[in-house]
Amino acid sequence: MSDREPPRRRVPGPARPARPDARRRPGSGARPGPGARPARRPGQARPAAPKPLRLGSPRPRLRLVGLALTLVLVAFVVRLFQVQAVDASTYAAKAEQNRYVGQVLAADRGEITDRSGVALATSEDAYDITADPTMFAPDMLKIGDGPEQAAALLAPILGQEQEDLVEKLRPENKALRYVKLASRQTPQVWKQIKDLKSALAEKAETDKSSPNVLSGVFSVATSKRVYPGGDLAAGILGWVNAEGKPGGGIELQLNKQLAGKDGKIRYAQSGGRLVPTAGSTETPAVPGSDVELTIDRDIQWAAQNAISDQVKESAADRGYVIVQDTRTGQILAMANSPGFDPNDLSDADPAALGNAALQDAFEPGSTAKVMSMAAVLQENAATPGTHVVVPNRLHRGDRLFKDDIDHPTWYLTLNGVLAKSSNIGTILATGQLGKTQAQANKVLYDYLREFGLGGYTGLGFPGETKGILAPPDKWSTSQQYTIPFGQGVSINAMQAASVYSTIANGGVRIEPTLVRGTKGPDGRFTPAPKPAKNRVVDSKTAKTLAHMLESVVDDEEGTGTKARIPGYRVAGKTGTANRVDPATGKYHGYTSSFAGFAPADKPRVTVYCAIQNATQGSYFGGQICGPVYKKVMEFALKSLQVPPTGAKAAKLPVSFKQ
Repeated sequence: MSDREPPRRRVPGPARPARPDARRRPGSGARPGPGARPARRPGQARPAAPKPLRLGSPRPRLRLVGLALTLVLVAFVVRLFQVQAVDASTYAAKAEQNRYVGQVLAADRGEITDRSGVALATSEDAYDITADPTMFAPDMLKIGDGPEQAAALLAPILGQEQEDLVEKLRPENKALRYVKLASRQTPQVWKQIKDLKSALAEKAETDKSSPNVLSGVFSVATSKRVYPGGDLAAGILGWVNAEGKPGGGIELQLNKQLAGKDGKIRYAQSGGRLVPTAGSTETPAVPGSDVELTIDRDIQWAAQNAISDQVKESAADRGYVIVQDTRTGQILAMANSPGFDPNDLSDADPAALGNAALQDAFEPGSTAKVMSMAAVLQENAATPGTHVVVPNRLHRGDRLFKDDIDHPTWYLTLNGVLAKSSNIGTILATGQLGKTQAQANKVLYDYLREFGLGGYTGLGFPGETKGILAPPDKWSTSQQYTIPFGQGVSINAMQAASVYSTIANGGVRIEPTLVRGTKGPDGRFTPAPKPAKNRVVDSKTAKTLAHMLESVVDDEEGTGTKARIPGYRVAGKTGTANRVDPATGKYHGYTSSFAGFAPADKPRVTVYCAIQNATQGSYFGGQICGPVYKKVMEFALKSLQVPPTGAKAAKLPVSFKQ
């Protein structure tokens, strides 16, 4: 027996299933089956399996990003420090070119119309031409003579001197951002500037060496006052100057209502241009109210033509006509000659500016005798038929009085004293007002005050005079006898017209009115306050005076025959007074006048005319103012469609036989 262990026998186990991709080894004789791995070529190595991907650490990248952000923040901090601390003044200066600016939005001025709504003063679109002087600086235009070049272009368009424009465009205050080059220019002027500005801008885009020297010129929309009638009613209206400031008349008196309330706008601008995205704030302007006058445009035209023609014919200093509605006190016309055109004051005579009918104080002369007669009748001191013996001369106090003409002794009724306008007869009649002359003076003074003398008319018109009426204890010896026939006392034309309107209105004085009312921006009409009224004499006295005034016009012995109007009964009174020369304060020349109303038995219209210092032809009131009265009264009666009453005039006796 051998020491070796006999070989183990392999016990066959269950057969291993073949792998689908198994390939036969070479020489095995077996065929590859479906899906079997292709046979490896001899000597080809089997590829190694890929290694798994391992992620790197994120810390380096985070450190890099953090470092970058830190550098960015440091850069911002450095820049912020530079802007706010190091270069603060530089950037503040640049900010001046882009900042909020404000402008006034001018309110539309209200119209002034006549009683029918016809415009006497209105406004049309206009532009204020403005500039930003900083935009003409050398660092902006890159040239040194920007203001000079701009002024050379603007001067002929604006009608200004080139030197004046240069001074505005190069002010001493270098930070000044706004100057007004011209006020209230027409749209045509601004269009001319705008077209020139656009042409320069186009040229500057193609030629960088040719700057737009008008880039800093702008416009602000506003309005310009215009007067469609030229000089028609200029004394009433006044004017508005180039700066928009009222200069007299209704424009000044009612400026608060007419002007409205200006608005404001605040907006961002850069280089003189609006920045739309920066936003703006605006307070709208409130338009002014329209003012409706009592004036009738047609009657005003007739009155103005009539007085202008007579002043020219008489070579007089000036004249005025007032037309008043006797029932309401409303003024239908107030005309002055010479006048002025408020559209262009450059050629106006400074002495003609204003409203002489309200601003001139003068001695009324014999037209004042109606007040003396009113006092005599109301106090029952005499009647129209009372006999008055009128000598050629009358000695009173320290003076010898006379009438306008020498005459033998007249035997007149009180009505005749008024008809023939006797100074001596008036002195004698008013002497019956009191037991003493002092008492008579006091009674007469009270009536003169009631008729409106020595006080304002109630119109509130700028520059109006209240005249001069001293208290009776201050009357000189001569004034005690001259005031009854209209000398030694002074009035304005409106006061004189109001006296006759009082008689025409049955003895009740109504304060004159010139404004009917106002119409606000909402279109609502607000009537003017009702005028004050006061009774001066009773209706019987007023009616008697009307009859007596008819004798002045109708009777052949009357002084007012040139004021007759066919078909109408006319009541009136002439006046011729010594005139105080305003330049010397001494008597020189005459004040000629005529006052009256019609129809005499049913009064509707009062007309008063006065002419100062007529130097050619007659200077008597009946001769030169009577015809003016007739022209104006005829026109007014026809315009207002006032028919004749058809009643015959009461013929009061003028004289008596001894």
